[in-house]
Amino acid sequence: FLKACRREPVDVTPVWFMRQAGRYMAEYRAIRQRYSLLEICAQPDLATEVTLQPVNRIDVDAAILFSDLLLPLAPMGLPFDFIKGEGPQIEQPINDAADIDRLRPFEPREALSHVLTAIVQVQRELHGRVPLIGFAGAPFTLASYAIEGGHSNNFAKTKALMYGHPDAWHRLCEKLAEVVGDYLVAQIEAGVNAVQ
Repeated sequence: FLKACRREPVDVTPVWFMRQAGRYMAEYRAIRQRYSLLEICAQPDLATEVTLQPVNRIDVDAAILFSDLLLPLAPMGLPFDFIKGEGPQIEQPINDAADIDRLRPFEPREALSHVLTAIVQVQRELHGRVPLIGFAGAPFTLASYAIEGGHSNNFAKTKALMYGHPDAWHRLCEKLAEVVGDYLVAQIEAGVNAVQ
């Protein structure tokens, strides 16, 4: 996808490096001492600053939007937070078909407007130096976090829903696929050069 963005051969290693290196940069750690990950995602100025940190410091092929793949879950009715040392924790995980039926569709241009504002700001700062990559979590990833309540090594609850209640599983994945598709389209409209 980077090749398509720049229309020339590129090495994808620096993109992975940029995403990982950003977490270890002193500038990022200084911001994380003052703000939670979700606070950074929710404030376009902070998300813009963090997105640009590795671009300004390291010679990378692209910028990757600072965001979190789980952001669409909260407006659907699945709030979450990050627990230090454990990662994301869903407040009330999906347990049954009734929980799936309660999930709300949403308009990403409203509920996640802060992400779209950050995209506009990042592009303004980049001045076309490198492409900007947006992203969203795939339906299975979002579903597994929503069902497991957080990280899982064996996905036991997810598999139980998939195999034990396939109709409910497919309803969940359809809802998530629709939300993710709309969210990625909104990111493209806001100005990202590629999405993942």
